[in-house]
Amino acid sequence: MNIAVLDAGTLGADLSLDTLKEFGTLNVYQSTASTELLDRLKDAEVVVVNKVHIGADALATAPKLKLICVAATGYDNIDLDACRKKGVGVCNVAGYSTDSVAQITVASVLYLVCHYGEYVPFVRNGSYTASSTANKVSPPFHELRGKTWGIVGYGNIGRKVGKIASAFGCKVLVCKRTPEEGVECADIDRVCRESDIITLHTPLTAETKGLIDKSRIAIMKKGVILVNAARGAVTDEAALAEALVSGHIGGLGIDVYSAEPMPEAHPFYPLRRMPNLCPTPHMAWAAYESRQRCLAEICENIRAFLKDEKRNRVDL
Repeated sequence: MNIAVLDAGTLGADLSLDTLKEFGTLNVYQSTASTELLDRLKDAEVVVVNKVHIGADALATAPKLKLICVAATGYDNIDLDACRKKGVGVCNVAGYSTDSVAQITVASVLYLVCHYGEYVPFVRNGSYTASSTANKVSPPFHELRGKTWGIVGYGNIGRKVGKIASAFGCKVLVCKRTPEEGVECADIDRVCRESDIITLHTPLTAETKGLIDKSRIAIMKKGVILVNAARGAVTDEAALAEALVSGHIGGLGIDVYSAEPMPEAHPFYPLRRMPNLCPTPHMAWAAYESRQRCLAEICENIRAFLKDEKRNRVDL
């Protein structure tokens, strides 16, 4: 069996992919441009992919392809309808990155709430040493206790973030499709109006694309902290940038972008040095332990497929 890993660079050089060799001949590519995709698919029977887009045109030139293993929970880069028509199975990996994403989400919130973007450089650039005061307490920061933390998307990651927010003493307000007991649920507009902190964990779908738009940003509290750990296109990025510059948004944490890597034309690019912007390069999912779990789950998905078992299939 021929196995092709199309963008191994996204999984990290410290992660060995040798476990995939048990299934056959392994071809590992650090990245795959659109001009290289067709050639790399033509003999592949199993493809492991993280971010490379595989659409109907590519599938039409992959006669041997049987299975696509997405090294992620989200699979919006795969044309599922085309896969179904061609009889190609698609598996994702769910739950592997919960702790990693929750950890980075909360770290981003703390960075912004505590104004580390201003306090740490004050010491590093020598200003603290040159000052005549033993401490610096401007800009003022606030405790999380008593604040309202809105969580949009309440899957594994949202639940984990909710537990941590509760531990800080926050009131947790949850926006999810189906209300459930034990948590206070609200629609997206109420979450936007009432929350001091908003973190996004919803998948990108037709319903969630542009969910945080200009009108919803306008009803948020002045000074709100917002962290997007979902997908860039869940938000209107230009509107977010405008609200950050105007001061309506007090702090913005972004790990995901509608175009990745973030191009120079992106609305966040000219703001990237702002102390109240915490931009990270789509790394929240990628703690080493998380990537190990992801690879192990991919292997289990392939084993199940070869046994004609249905495991983590998203095409069915």
